[in-house]
Amino acid sequence: MLIAEGNQSSGATFTLLGFSEYPVLQVPLFLVFLIVYTVTVLGNLGMIIIIRVNPKLHTPMYFFLSHLSFVDFCYSSTVTPKLLENLVVEDRTISFTGCIMQFSFACLFVVAETFMLAVMSYDRFVAVCNPLLYTVVMSPKLCASLVAAPYTWAAVCSLTLTYFPLVLSFCGSNILNNFFCELSVIISVSCSDPYTFQVFGFVIAIFGEVSSLGIILTTYILIFVTILRMPSAGGRQKAFSTCVSHLTAITIFHGTVLCLYCVPNSKNSWLIVKVGSVFYTVIIPMLNPLIYSLRNQDVKESVMKLMNHPMQIC
Repeated sequence: MLIAEGNQSSGATFTLLGFSEYPVLQVPLFLVFLIVYTVTVLGNLGMIIIIRVNPKLHTPMYFFLSHLSFVDFCYSSTVTPKLLENLVVEDRTISFTGCIMQFSFACLFVVAETFMLAVMSYDRFVAVCNPLLYTVVMSPKLCASLVAAPYTWAAVCSLTLTYFPLVLSFCGSNILNNFFCELSVIISVSCSDPYTFQVFGFVIAIFGEVSSLGIILTTYILIFVTILRMPSAGGRQKAFSTCVSHLTAITIFHGTVLCLYCVPNSKNSWLIVKVGSVFYTVIIPMLNPLIYSLRNQDVKESVMKLMNHPMQIC
């Protein structure tokens, strides 16, 4: 019966409310998000190209960074174009199929980013705690497996969570109080009893956040213990500097996600959720390449070399 109801909903359309309650901000927001998206695309694709064409950057750390940039680019491209469109058109509708596809891909890439950051923390752990065995431990086969794991788990989560709205029925006002098709807002406008789906989705989200943060915290505790045991101040500073960019990216991403899920249930919570969602879906994909490029001398040198001698970097 649930599947039959879901099939009846396949012709439904949704309206993304977005920031339409602030009409005077539509054009300024469009310009801001357009600039942010342009920087995101150029920054992440530029990072991938630089890492690919510069042999000096063919190391495990930059291999993982290129995949983080790929995930950021895909994630932003799943959400931002529709956001930009809805800021300049009056018809903010999206088909049921389009909404489900947007949610599915957004879920895929955000979960992949969550665990890609955890994989990168393991890479930093090996680099700091076992520097002499780094190239042996972080073999190409292991690196490929470590990258495949986040994508695989992300695909499992995405397919599982995408099943939920497919079996729901929608018979009333399908106005989604957000700027993209997020699971909680889709479930909130359903005619079906959402309790089971909400609980299951919450469990998956908590498991992903706790497990990824558990990996990150464990590796960085071991890293800090190793750094504190180093005899020279210069060695401690050099070891810590290799982790600063990654720690910054982790703090911004997980800090935003945790604050978003800790929002109290109030009349103003939807606005806070929207702002938080903008930050981790639109702003963070732009910040990551900037964080890694501004603090990384190898990347800065590669960028300058590519700009000055574009044919010599190969």
